[in-house]
Amino acid sequence: MRRLIALPVIALILAGCAQKPAFEELADGQCTDAQSKLIEKHISGQIDALAKKDWEAAYSFASKDFQAAVAIDQFTFIIGAQYAMLVENQGYEFDDCAIASEIIKQEVSVTSGEQVFNLTYRISVTGNALGVESAEVGKVKAQQNI
Repeated sequence: MRRLIALPVIALILAGCAQKPAFEELADGQCTDAQSKLIEKHISGQIDALAKKDWEAAYSFASKDFQAAVAIDQFTFIIGAQYAMLVENQGYEFDDCAIASEIIKQEVSVTSGEQVFNLTYRISVTGNALGVESAEVGKVKAQQNI
């Protein structure tokens, strides 16, 4: 009899430990720690694929809407023409992450050559799937040797 009572109690305890998906609710403001980790993993996956010139893998991190509008050959051309710093990166760091109107903006500092490029990634969420919509290059500064 005790086993019959214990099983539902254990199930309730385990269910209580289950967490909501990180992107179930996209509240405006700063990203949560859980959201930031997943966003950083997603963007890192794309940047690392670009550094390996694995265009198909890099393209797979783009949102479904982006992929519907931009073919992979166009994507490859755009990366080569405007985002060579990602292909030739020597490292990157994640800065601020915020959500506004269900769009995530993640700041990333990318070191390439003698410069540090500040990029703002726009990430969308469909279900619980992240997708890169765009990356805008902002300020560029000379790398400082410490």
